[in-house]
Amino acid sequence: MDLYSSYINRLIAELSVLPGIGNKTAQRLAFHMINMPKESVENIARAMVEARNNVKYCKCCYTLTDNEICPICANEARDHKTIMVIENTRDLNAYEKTGKYNGVYHVLHGAINPSMGIGPNEIRLKELISRLHDDVNEVIIATNSSIEGETTAMYISKLIKPTGVKVTRIASGVPVGGELEYIDEVTLSRALDARVEL
Repeated sequence: MDLYSSYINRLIAELSVLPGIGNKTAQRLAFHMINMPKESVENIARAMVEARNNVKYCKCCYTLTDNEICPICANEARDHKTIMVIENTRDLNAYEKTGKYNGVYHVLHGAINPSMGIGPNEIRLKELISRLHDDVNEVIIATNSSIEGETTAMYISKLIKPTGVKVTRIASGVPVGGELEYIDEVTLSRALDARVEL
């Protein structure tokens, strides 16, 4: 038996499709939206439709943007000779928040994962290699520390090394505030390998 009207049920069903939104959260969001002023709900709906219709990939780095070239690639003050390779646009946002990186990016939109049918041709590797024809000094591989991320990093490294462009991999290790006893062996090993002199 349905507890709510078909409109409410449909709204809950549509919201629960979103990542990280379970049925209870979808219900809370649905009831919140129903109680919002009509104009606010229309603004949210319009923003979603306009974003979906107007956001595209940057022609250079393949991050999401509403221009042909994203603001980072268009910025002359950035170091265009250094490219950081990341898996998705969320990773770009995380690195930008640090304020420590002044180069440009290349978004792969995934990682090599044969078990899911994702090979090198399903991510933006050809586009990365074509960017190396410009004046590039270094490619920093900043894929995740997962098996897929490591596989992708090794594959990219083997592709790029013959070109003579320097290839580096971000260090990974013990998080600040992390308890050593709870950290896996691979992370501890990489932390030890990436140690620095004090």
